[in-house]
Amino acid sequence: MIVRREHPRDHAAVRELHRAAFGPAGPTAEVAEARLLDELREDAGFLPHLSLVAVDGHDVDGHDVVGHVIATRGWVEPLGAAALGLGPLGVRPDAQGRGVGTVLVHALLAVAEAAGEHLVALLGSPGYYARFGFVRSTDLGVAPPDPTWGAHFQARRLAGPEQRGTFRYAEPFTRL
Repeated sequence: MIVRREHPRDHAAVRELHRAAFGPAGPTAEVAEARLLDELREDAGFLPHLSLVAVDGHDVDGHDVVGHVIATRGWVEPLGAAALGLGPLGVRPDAQGRGVGTVLVHALLAVAEAAGEHLVALLGSPGYYARFGFVRSTDLGVAPPDPTWGAHFQARRLAGPEQRGTFRYAEPFTRL
């Protein structure tokens, strides 16, 4: 498996991957994660270096994209401190259970830290994301955008100054 930055030529394969990973069967089914990804790529919060794909074998041209992860610009309010919102993370159903998601999250966190990012937040399974160092966001002084998310809204500090406040995702997340 090779992990690399997503290229425009990957968009159709990545959209189909998210549709298969999250949606009902059928080639015309609308899937929120696929639509969200399309909108994130057009948003001011899109960070191309934090949109990564996993390709099977040596297919670096993306004909066999098996996984994708993205992080976009978020903020911790009220001061507007820059942070990242991770998601969606998707793995093609026939590649699930092979560690693709794990490799993608590790790669994304490494790129984010190398780029000088301070905090990554996400909405997801605590059992899955704890292995990457994510904890309940409120343990770090970061409130979720929706208080009902509770333990499912998690964060991980990377480096730099401590951020406290309420997390705000890139604008397309508000339309979900």
